[in-house]
Amino acid sequence: MADGDYESVLCVKPEVHVYRVPPRASNRGHRAAEWQLDQPAWSGRLRITSKGKMAFIKLEDKTTGELFAQAPVDQFPGIAVESVTDSSRYFVVRIEDGNGRGGFKLSSFLAAY
Repeated sequence: MADGDYESVLCVKPEVHVYRVPPRASNRGHRAAEWQLDQPAWSGRLRITSKGKMAFIKLEDKTTGELFAQAPVDQFPGIAVESVTDSSRYFVVRIEDGNGRGGFKLSSFLAAY
């Protein structure tokens, strides 16, 4: 990535909910029905940005803009974003915290379309 690359905002969703995703019991995929949908682990804003050839899904505090977590996306479909087998409104995101530690799986639900 060149130093001259600038960040573009591609999409903003002002209200999203994040859920902890339990480990898959089989290879059948993630199912939203297995999550505690009435108890989100976090709520805030989602921004999708791009810089160079990378996209970033950013979860931010909707008041302060503080970064909660982000998922770098270099290709889709890929390991950063997975579909959910029982809903088109939910998806699973492999996130990194603000310090670059990653590997966590959370699900996001876009409450605003």
